[in-house]
Amino acid sequence: MDWNGVATHSRSAEKWKAFVEARQKDLGSFLQFDPVLGCVDSSPEGPLAGVPFAVKDNIAVRGFRLTCGSRMLRDFVSPYSATVIEKLLKAGGVVAGKTNLDEFGMGSSTENSALMETKNPWDLRRVPGGSSGGSAAAVASGQAAFGLGSDTGGSVRQPAAFCGVYGLKPTWGAVSRYGLVAYASSLEGIGVMAKTVDMTETVFSLIRGQDPRDHSSLPWQPPAMKKGPWRIGVPRECADVPMHADVKKTLEKTRGLLRQLGHDVQDVSFPTLDHVVSSYYVIATAEASANLARFDGVRYGHRTRRADTPEAMMVASRTEGLGPEVKLRILLGTYVLRSGFQDEYYLRAQKIRTAIRMDFQKAFEGVDLVLMPVYPVPPFERGSAEADPFSQKLADIFTCAANLAGLPALSFPAAVEAGLPIGMQFLAPPFAEELLFGACRQVEKVFPSPDAPGFPAGWR
Repeated sequence: MDWNGVATHSRSAEKWKAFVEARQKDLGSFLQFDPVLGCVDSSPEGPLAGVPFAVKDNIAVRGFRLTCGSRMLRDFVSPYSATVIEKLLKAGGVVAGKTNLDEFGMGSSTENSALMETKNPWDLRRVPGGSSGGSAAAVASGQAAFGLGSDTGGSVRQPAAFCGVYGLKPTWGAVSRYGLVAYASSLEGIGVMAKTVDMTETVFSLIRGQDPRDHSSLPWQPPAMKKGPWRIGVPRECADVPMHADVKKTLEKTRGLLRQLGHDVQDVSFPTLDHVVSSYYVIATAEASANLARFDGVRYGHRTRRADTPEAMMVASRTEGLGPEVKLRILLGTYVLRSGFQDEYYLRAQKIRTAIRMDFQKAFEGVDLVLMPVYPVPPFERGSAEADPFSQKLADIFTCAANLAGLPALSFPAAVEAGLPIGMQFLAPPFAEELLFGACRQVEKVFPSPDAPGFPAGWR
């Protein structure tokens, strides 16, 4: 079934709503499902007329709750919409609802949500990835035509890979962040998840561009790009990272496929790969400690009822309203920003970040694209060894690099092994998203996004 008009044409709308509500009981994708409210500001015409989409619940939509998956904002209703939402509504899209996430975007499994448990549509015992796990599960299950998420260290690409769909992290600044609740501002951006490359590209073309309300946004300025065949580099240091056998097998399989398609696949050097995770978490937690200071129980959000002084009120409100992972990252960020520690940790991490960016610049002098895995293991079960919070952080090694360097990256379904999707990703120079779409479109012709169990036949 064509997605156009699904959310607004009476017969298809009722069929779709019934399907979403039935799947919601199993998956827990949505924190708030309300396509009637989502139609209020939607244009009746445009390239997305009547197309329902899912929105990660750290992106503002007027009239919807904006919880960030946290008790701190459980009842907060947004008075305005993010720029990306305004653009998609103008194009005719309909907000199906707000999706679950790791609290304030901090996590890789959506298990850190304080409000709901979300499951992977491929196996309900497994996590959908994170932190944009709700949007990924909604798209992979057929509940929405596409989903919006935010990617700070892989939070669009990793859940997309875990759920067998495409996940785009745009060039930093290419998409306005106005209306996105800030976590780590110099790293994060709004991204897109969809079942096809065409839908991913269409949505990106609608939301990109400079926004006067976001002074970090940049005008769309794509470089000159050749149509192929391309030189594709694989960091030789990837071989030193412990990987599950199915992920390693898929990487080699993807190398072979790209060669069959006529591309020159070669090794490249990326000596700073081993320092990506440590640099990322120092910078991300430092920025988080500053950005989340606003959630103090004074202006909005949860306010405790048991405090005698303003200071006690703020401490108690944050203690009650914030979860353990958020508290941990705030503490880490505060620590690395302390007087006497900035040079040792934060400034050193920024220097490593510059070295990572230079590694990519050097690599792109010899290749057009970089190919890497998305995550070292397939979708894991809740409570397994891979679900350990420290293990999850170490496993971000392949995704954080693009955020530190501000590069665009697109994860794509590359295999199904043991009944679970495995994703790979392409990285490109700044503003070379069209190169990513071209490469993934070639792979898609050979291996399109696989349908998760229960996906409605004919829905793409």
